Amino acid sequence: MSTIKVHDKTFTIYLSETQLQNRIKELAALINKDYEGRQVVFIAILNGSFMFAADIFKHLTIDSEISFIKLASYQGLNSTGSVTTAIGLDTDLHGKNVVILEDIIDTGKTLHHFLPQLQHQQPASLQIVTLLHKAEMTTYEVPIDYTGFVIPNKFVVGYGLDYDGLGRNYKEIYQLAD
Repeated sequence: MSTIKVHDKTFTIYLSETQLQNRIKELAALINKDYEGRQVVFIAILNGSFMFAADIFKHLTIDSEISFIKLASYQGLNSTGSVTTAIGLDTDLHGKNVVILEDIIDTGKTLHHFLPQLQHQQPASLQIVTLLHKAEMTTYEVPIDYTGFVIPNKFVVGYGLDYDGLGRNYKEIYQLAD
């Protein structure tokens, strides 16, 4: 489908399933190389990163475990301005190599508020992988180590990303039509 309707908005195709899967394989290859011989704890940020986390995990050849945390800062098309934790981290990170899997980073506020909590646990290393980065929107300093795609400041849905709960189920990523 080249266009979809979610709630009251129309979205057009932005990244195809093939583009997404090819880039995810490339990201996994980089991570495999960088962490060769080391064990890694991946932390996937819910809800949006669940598809990305599952797909990247399929291509990892390093010793890996995964944990999930739910952080929220969006309602509808806009950021709420605050970050809430709905499901907390239940894994001890002390002395471990940690990689955060994020679906999208725009202002960087969510991770800016979450990173100190992780650093307090004194991991051996801490890196961030984001599938999408709205670089022109970033106002909080967040050290992104691996980026799938840099995208313009347009609202996107699909492949785990939603608009008020709907639209996560698409294999592609769609952007809000003009």
